[in-house]
Amino acid sequence: MSVFTQERLIALNAAYARCIDNDELEQLGDFFLDQCLYLVTTADNYAAALQAGIVYADTRAMLQDRVMAMRDANIYEEQRYRHIIGAPVLLEQKGDTAKAESPFIVARIMRDGGTEVFATGRYIDCIVAQPDHPLKFAERVVVCDSCNIDTLLVIPL
Repeated sequence: MSVFTQERLIALNAAYARCIDNDELEQLGDFFLDQCLYLVTTADNYAAALQAGIVYADTRAMLQDRVMAMRDANIYEEQRYRHIIGAPVLLEQKGDTAKAESPFIVARIMRDGGTEVFATGRYIDCIVAQPDHPLKFAERVVVCDSCNIDTLLVIPL
C-alpha cells in the first residue's frame, strides 16, 4: 500500500498553504528536507528547462533565511495571501519518493483591502516519505502561468 495517498498529499498542500496564508512563515521550513529545492519560475522558463528562478533556495536554511530577511530587513507593502490548491495528481512513485503536480491560484490582499488574483500555476513536487514523519518536500517548483511576475513577490508562493 502506498504512503502517498491522495489524502496525505492534499493534507500536505493544505498545511503548507495554511502556514503561508496565516502568516506562520517561520514554520515554512518544516515542510522541507534539509537539502531541498524551492524554486519560483515561469511556465516559459520551465518548458525551456532554464534553471533561472524568480525565487531560488536549495536548502531549508536558505528558506528560513528568506523568511528572516522578509521579517527584519525587507521593506514592502503589507499584504497577505489566500491559496486555493487543486487536487494533486501523483505522477510517479519510486520507493519513498514521489512526484506530484497540483494546480494553484493565489489571491493577494493588500493593506487597503484590495484583492486581486496574484498568481496562478502549478506546483511540481518531489515528496519524500519518512517512517513516522509527515511527508516533506525534497523539491517544490512553483511554475507560474504568467511571465509577468509582480515585483512584490516577497512572501513565498
